[in-house]
Amino acid sequence: MRLRALLDTEVMGLRLLGGEDELDRSVRGVMTTDLRDPSRYLSGGELVLTGLAWRRDASDTEPFVRILANAGVAGLAAGEAELGAVPDDLVEACLRHRLPLFAVDETVAFATITEHVVRQVSGERAGDLAAVVDRHRRLMTSGPAGGGPEVVLDLLTSDLDLRAWVLSPTGRQIAGAGEPLLPRVGAELAGRHLAATRTGRPGPHRAEVDGTAYSLFPIRNTGRGALPAPSRDVRESVLSDWLLAVAADSGDWPAARLDLLQGVTQLIAVERDRRDAARAVRRRLAQEVLELVQTGAAPAEIAARLRVAAPVLLPGLGTAPHWQVVVARVEWSAEGTDLPGGQAAQALLEEILVDPAVTGPDSADRIAVAHTGEEAIALVPLTALPPAGTDGSDASGDSEAPERHDTALHADALLDTVRAPLSAGLADDGRLTLGVSAAVHSAEGLRGALEEARHARRVAAARPGPVCAAGHHELASHVLLLPFVPDDVRRAFTARLLDPLRDYDRRHRAELIETLEAFLDCDGSWTRCAARLHLHVNTLRYRVGRIEQLTGRDLSRLEDKLDFFLALRMS
Repeated sequence: MRLRALLDTEVMGLRLLGGEDELDRSVRGVMTTDLRDPSRYLSGGELVLTGLAWRRDASDTEPFVRILANAGVAGLAAGEAELGAVPDDLVEACLRHRLPLFAVDETVAFATITEHVVRQVSGERAGDLAAVVDRHRRLMTSGPAGGGPEVVLDLLTSDLDLRAWVLSPTGRQIAGAGEPLLPRVGAELAGRHLAATRTGRPGPHRAEVDGTAYSLFPIRNTGRGALPAPSRDVRESVLSDWLLAVAADSGDWPAARLDLLQGVTQLIAVERDRRDAARAVRRRLAQEVLELVQTGAAPAEIAARLRVAAPVLLPGLGTAPHWQVVVARVEWSAEGTDLPGGQAAQALLEEILVDPAVTGPDSADRIAVAHTGEEAIALVPLTALPPAGTDGSDASGDSEAPERHDTALHADALLDTVRAPLSAGLADDGRLTLGVSAAVHSAEGLRGALEEARHARRVAAARPGPVCAAGHHELASHVLLLPFVPDDVRRAFTARLLDPLRDYDRRHRAELIETLEAFLDCDGSWTRCAARLHLHVNTLRYRVGRIEQLTGRDLSRLEDKLDFFLALRMS
């Protein structure tokens, strides 16, 4: 029952003294106490009745109310018989802690309130249980096979007044009933769910975003290759499992309702397995093409295989004029970890390559990803599109040969919307690194594209952070060389050049490192660098002179500038 219902029953004679905004709290039981610290007897959701015998003076009030609020009680009802009225200090403390406070008239016995609340709560639970059993039967007979996860979510909305969404590990909405979730909210919920899952806590997990409470239920993979839950390392599935987000706090739900929601996740898991099985055709095609590429097959043979794959990957659009290769790797750093990351990388890559603006589980139907024991490789067809703002025809109205451009993938953009939730799932012992090739126009270019994507991934792996990507454009600069410098050489080189400056900065707060970075970034321009650092040019000249004195280098020489530049990049 809700706290609000207590005010609708005149026989109890309750008066609200504070907390009107909190009257929709659920009451799970009732407890009478005059202990100064009743916390050991509280489990949350109770209406606490007290005769105020615990209160000797106003200083006792704040600790008592704080204990109740921390325990999560629904509200406090204070009797007026002992003191003649509820003291002001109690009213003020309850307002501070957002704890609803009622006054109990001295003519009303606590037993009357207790009997009423217990009767209402028991009756509601019995009715809820009967309704849940019936709904469970209906859900099982409807099943997702009759129309996808939306059928189940619609029933949750119509029968239980619960708004729910199925989300991917990155927070992309796969299914929902009614208003879609904002992408920002979906990503936040996915991150909270992944972080809670990594701690080993069982679901549902509670999260609050923008003032709305959500309960997050994991949707476990139940496919043929899935391990039994007790023997499965959570890291094997945390980055690929879907989740069910329900806009409600499941903390005060009866066990029967929780069982119902667990049944819903099982139904959606079956649907997930069905869709994964359908995706197996695209995965197999990708595997066949990539095996030909890696074994050095003739371009004509690869081209023939691509012609077979194109109608599956590009239904209705013929062949793809360009292809890109994306390589991803998931690695775990914990000692004793022997988890092949290829399958997790495959699931993640299939998710990452989906347009974030597209909802629904079938939006990845044109993505083919294969995996080895350690890495996942995506063969991405780039559809040729008419220029923005046109209908596909040229200025003369001829639609047979319109001017076209290609929609290429960019490494950084792929991770913009997924970095935060995936970082939560990788925690402090996992890494996802990703490399993207340039677009190639023919089968002859695929082998080079694959090697290019692998090199780009190694560049990404040399960067800090749990989720990193690099693109082909970075392979034509010094960035390509830095990851392959041995660690001991890297440390010795940077220490020789930068340690004297760091030591001086620590002792004198001279900001020499910051000055050096700005000076190089301004191409050695005294005026621009002084303006950027808000210094007088003479001050800048003094600092640069100090840098040269401490390191024995000359910042007017190109070779010394280059050495400093590389040292800063490698540090």
